[in-house]
Amino acid sequence: MSSSKLPVLPLVHPLVLLPASRISLPVPTKVGEALLSLIDNSDSLPIVAAVPTSSTNQLAEWATAARVLRLVKPPARNPRQPYLVSLHGLTRVQLKAPLPILDASSVLLAHDINYPPTENLPTREVVDKFKTAALRLLDRLARDSIQQARKDGYHKIAGMLEDITDARAAWMADVLAGTVGGEFEDRLAILSTPDATDRLQLATTIFIKLASISEVTKRISNAVDESLSKQQKEFFLRQQLAAIQRELQALQRSNGDKSPTTTPRSGASEGTTSELDDDEQHDADDMADLKRKIEAMAPGSEERKMGVREWRRLKRIPQGSVENGVIRNYLEWLTSVPWPNSTPSGDIPDTPSAASQKNFLSNARAQLDADHYGLEKIKRRLIEYLAVVRLREAAGKREEEHQRHEDVKLQAEVAKSESSSPEKSLVKYRPNADSVPRTTPPNEREKKAVRGPILLFVGPPGTGKTSLGLSIARALNRPFQRISLGGVRDEAEIRGHRRTYVASGPGLIVQALRRAGRADGVILLDEIDKVGQSNFHGDPGAALLEVLDPEQNHSFNDHYVNVPIDLSQILFICTANTLETISAPLLDRCEVIQLSGYTHDEKLHIARRYLLPKQLKANGLTNAEVEITEPALLRIATGYTREAGVRTLERAIGAVIRWKAVEWAEWAEDNDVSNGISSPSDTKATSQALVKADVKQGEYKRLVEESELEKILGIARWDGDERDREERRGVVYGLVVMGQGEGGILPVETIIVPGQGGLKLTGSLGDVIKESGELALSWVKKHAYDLCITNERSQDPLKLPDPIDIHLHLPAGATKKDGPSAGVAMTCAFVSLLTGACVPAHIAMTGEITLRGRVTPVGGIKEKVLGAHRAQITKVILPYANRKDVEHDVALEIRNEMEFVFVRTVREALDAAFGKGALPWRRDALLLESRL
Repeated sequence: MSSSKLPVLPLVHPLVLLPASRISLPVPTKVGEALLSLIDNSDSLPIVAAVPTSSTNQLAEWATAARVLRLVKPPARNPRQPYLVSLHGLTRVQLKAPLPILDASSVLLAHDINYPPTENLPTREVVDKFKTAALRLLDRLARDSIQQARKDGYHKIAGMLEDITDARAAWMADVLAGTVGGEFEDRLAILSTPDATDRLQLATTIFIKLASISEVTKRISNAVDESLSKQQKEFFLRQQLAAIQRELQALQRSNGDKSPTTTPRSGASEGTTSELDDDEQHDADDMADLKRKIEAMAPGSEERKMGVREWRRLKRIPQGSVENGVIRNYLEWLTSVPWPNSTPSGDIPDTPSAASQKNFLSNARAQLDADHYGLEKIKRRLIEYLAVVRLREAAGKREEEHQRHEDVKLQAEVAKSESSSPEKSLVKYRPNADSVPRTTPPNEREKKAVRGPILLFVGPPGTGKTSLGLSIARALNRPFQRISLGGVRDEAEIRGHRRTYVASGPGLIVQALRRAGRADGVILLDEIDKVGQSNFHGDPGAALLEVLDPEQNHSFNDHYVNVPIDLSQILFICTANTLETISAPLLDRCEVIQLSGYTHDEKLHIARRYLLPKQLKANGLTNAEVEITEPALLRIATGYTREAGVRTLERAIGAVIRWKAVEWAEWAEDNDVSNGISSPSDTKATSQALVKADVKQGEYKRLVEESELEKILGIARWDGDERDREERRGVVYGLVVMGQGEGGILPVETIIVPGQGGLKLTGSLGDVIKESGELALSWVKKHAYDLCITNERSQDPLKLPDPIDIHLHLPAGATKKDGPSAGVAMTCAFVSLLTGACVPAHIAMTGEITLRGRVTPVGGIKEKVLGAHRAQITKVILPYANRKDVEHDVALEIRNEMEFVFVRTVREALDAAFGKGALPWRRDALLLESRL
């Protein structure tokens, strides 16, 4: 037996460090400083003798040589905290002489120790007995443990025991004794047994005792739990609560808390017990409700199978476990989805189908007309869809009646054959589950028959896209849900998070289905053009492909629900401001319906019918108290708003109403009129009083005149600048569509400057419109001889007789301009500049050209024509291919007030712009050659 000296580190009772085990424990400041000094003075990690101590602070004879792995100093802000040291047991050692009881001054004193001799290998019989007892104990501990990590640790040690050798059996005994715990005396006995055989036999005895104690404790606990009645449980919980309250009060008194504490009366515990009873009752009701909803699902369906499987898992998991809450949350979502074939649970009433009612189409048309003014093409398309819904439901009912008639007829034939020849019928015809025709439930056939398209409303903001979806839901008597997709950049927002993630949940589609409560609702996907692009979170636009595909959405897969969901009965309506940012596959799945801007006449009707009553009601006024004249409304629509929709118009009307509300409130206070009109019977009398007050100077004036708008709204933002035009060389007026979808006119200005024959383009132009300018100049150079600009075909009009540059500018340089629609206007501007002819100021044009001189069609015709009409343009030059757009989209009253010229070539456009015969075309002259 070899000897040495090691610093002695006493362990606080009842800690025992065994070889091959690790332990972390706090040590006093003096011990921590001594360990720190020992680490600094040593080249490697120091080794100390970890000696167990008894309850009387007496050191034991045997100890463990342990390596100091880590020493954590207390933080500087709290130096009173102890040091934290981590030890790793290496081997058992024996103190040469017993040490006395240590006092506070004895810190890491070196002491002589002896290392035991090499251990002899135990016999195989001893190892097998130890292995059997250890596996039994590990199995019992794994079953009783709640934490999954501890279970895995026990299973891992059991796997190591399966292949253990005789040489490592004694080492495994130390590992298990330090892992499974036990009494202090048992662990100290194992530490004090240096012989391997004796240690294995001792560990076997201890493990058998621990396993027996665990089994008996578990059996007693189960017996007690089964024998406790409800009254005993209540008494037990009541006593626990009273003890907790006493401990809290004692803690408050010990901390010197001056806040008054109330002594619990006898009724307090009873009230708390009642709350506990209520919680238990609510929990039982929730579980019963989940079970009822699962049973209401269609037998054999995927959702029912998933629900039953998760329900069985839920019953096996303890109620306080985290997994229990996860499964319950999943079952709540699963049962709240309106599955098409499930029996209604009664939570959400089954709304009757409006398409089967009388006068359905006329009521739907009246609903659309009441909610929206104009939009005739869109209303016609929606009425077409509603008509198809009605016809398909009628066809489904006829099919149902026919199927019911066939079933009755078949049952009568079977009964007749059985009554005539029972034995023969049993041999010839034996009905079973496959031979008997299975009739589809009426609601299921109806939902499978009606399959809605994917409508995509595209238009500027404020044109009524979202409210159209709400009107369709009202006409169909279906629930309406809106999903805002603006800024969605995570695919999981659409498809849901997988259940492996913390706080996972279903996607927006399933959430909308749950709120709707029906499988055939109307879901509005708002701002679909603003969905985020592909990133490390996935592509939400690609996730929408399955949702918006009528051939695939009957089995939509949400990652959280993980059961195919039928979305084919839902009427999806999408809205967007532009088609440019929508992916081509997603756009291919939608039926695009364009919503253009409103005319001034339509805006006046909308303001008079919808916006003005809405603002009057919002501000607590009536028509008898405030009235806006027609010229004032027109001035608001033309001078203070410039948009395709009506949102800014509504805000301007609201500002006027609020201004008048202040005047009305002050006048009402001065004339003792409380809150305006006190009752409906006083409306006529108050209206007459207000009319008389309009006449008197200084009294309240209910009419809002056009002259008052500048005082109320300030200076008009658009004051008719576009109407102040002039006929000038090199200036032509083109038609444009502005950023918010509002059309207007834009002057194309050109001047000649000294230079080298180049073209300069300014006005914040994009690449496409710059190419249009270069294309127009190339066409003018090509036909300069025909237009009498040059005397020879080979001459460049920008270099001969003097070199010049042309500067083309589009005003409002802060606004980005791009698009292939300015070729005709630029060509006319170049021709006017080089020939000196002028285009009249009442003419505007749009269209793109080619090098061959063809005029190609452009978009936004309705917006451009409306902008020209607002600017008092009387003649518009358009491509011939856009003739149908004018006939279908432009209102008849505007077409009657304006002249439209449709051109196919650039020459026709020049003749329409400058007038017939205004330009001297050389090809039209008759050339004679004299040979005299």
